[in-house]
Amino acid sequence: MRHASFVIGSVLVALLLFTAALSFVWTPHVASDIDVASKLQGPSWSHWLGTDSLGRDIVSQLIVGSQNSIAVGLIAVGIGMGLGVALGLLASARRGWVEELVMRLSDFTFAFPALLSAIMLTAIYGPGLVTSIVAIGIFNIPVFARITRAAANGVWARDFVLASRACGKGAWHITFSHVLPNIASGLIVQATIQFATAILAEAALSYLGLGTQPPQPSWGRMLNEAQSMMFQAPQLAVWPGLAIALSVLGLNLMGDGLRDLLDPRLARAR
Repeated sequence: MRHASFVIGSVLVALLLFTAALSFVWTPHVASDIDVASKLQGPSWSHWLGTDSLGRDIVSQLIVGSQNSIAVGLIAVGIGMGLGVALGLLASARRGWVEELVMRLSDFTFAFPALLSAIMLTAIYGPGLVTSIVAIGIFNIPVFARITRAAANGVWARDFVLASRACGKGAWHITFSHVLPNIASGLIVQATIQFATAILAEAALSYLGLGTQPPQPSWGRMLNEAQSMMFQAPQLAVWPGLAIALSVLGLNLMGDGLRDLLDPRLARAR
């Protein structure tokens, strides 16, 4: 409880997870229902935050839209973390040409950010949530590979690893018994940061029409639809923008707090 950033971030992330879970069992209205006669209504008992230009309930869209943010974040970060950590550990354990090959492949992948990858995948397979997940996941792989390799190289130079090598233990035994446990905390912190980045990337792709497609609600597409109504109903852009901002803020604060909690050097400094 002494880590204020961790507490605030955890509350915001818990609220995001609760909202996504709630959407499977209850929403005030069906999020995709169109009622043109009720369009652009203000807040009321029937529609707590009002309705959009097609008469859809804003609260229901925000609640259901959180599903996409959670799904993209979990799967895309899972893809990036699973493959990236494996490649980073391989590069650190084998060194030589293997390390050089992994790092050059990472540099090549960095030349194709999530947005550009999504555009290429959309041209081949069409827009959709899966396209967003794959594009963001591919972009996360070199991020985790480079961080894992750098952290693992530092552990490989430690005395206890040298002692293990002197005892005849193999590279993979040392990797999974000594190296990975010592860098796990840093990877967990990085995962929360990449989760926040994935939410932003999904919103951007949906805003451009490359992500989640109608009638499935999406925070990014809500912003896109609100763009043409900025002077008539500016609140339509406020609510999805606020949802994205609070989600990203919560994950970043939680990651910052986890770094303080999991790093003993920072804990002693406090």
